[in-house]
Formats: sequence, structure tokens, C-alpha cells
Amino acid sequence: MTRQPGSSNPFTCGLDAAVAVVGGKWKPMILWALDAEGVLRFGELRRHIDGVSEKVLIQQLRELESDSIVKREVYREVPPRVEYSLTDLGQALNAALVPLGEWGHTNMDVIIANKERTAEKTAEKATAV
Repeated sequence: MTRQPGSSNPFTCGLDAAVAVVGGKWKPMILWALDAEGVLRFGELRRHIDGVSEKVLIQQLRELESDSIVKREVYREVPPRVEYSLTDLGQALNAALVPLGEWGHTNMDVIIANKERTAEKTAEKATAV
């Protein structure tokens, strides 16, 4: 499928649109955590996603919220409470990612071996120079 000249559609296909929403290292992990736990506060969410910085998590949550994937609910209490959950659109996106996760789980050993082989070749080239 090709974009029509003069079209306001910025995407070339549905996959292009989906990747624009869920692309990156942390967004699928955010979706997974919210799907598994339902509703999470920021600190709880951060503990579920090993290695993500506070700054990056905030940025990714804002992007997911602007794409209507994640709902951010602010409770006016002292201290203030903010909770995150998946919208219906977010639940549908997460369901679409399940087969991708299954593929990754099934092929994880091959993926790891390929990544290690690539890293070794890169290291060899660096030491040869």
C-alpha cells in the first residue's frame, strides 16, 4: 500500500501507523505491565520496568496518553495520586502484540545468539583497526 500524493495520511500502511504508536524499547513494556496489573501508580509502574529512567518513563507515558493508549487519572488528594491504566484502544494494541511476544519467546535463544555473534564481530573489527 502506498501513500497517495497530496494525502494528509502520514503513514504508508497500517504497520507504519502501529509502529509510530508503540515503537521504542519501553512502550511495549509499559503496555505489558499495565495489562498484567490493571491500574498502576507511577512508582509501581517504574518498578515493573527494569532499567527505565524516570525521565524516559514520563516521556513514554505522555506519548502513549496523547495517542489514547494509556489513561492518566489524577486524584486531587493530599498527597496527590496519579494512576495509569490501558484504554480500550490500548488493550486492543496489547492484544495485537501478544503474537509478537510469543514469537520472541519462541525464538529468544536464536535472537540472543545472533546479537552475541554481531557484538563479537564488531569487537573484532574494532581491535583490528
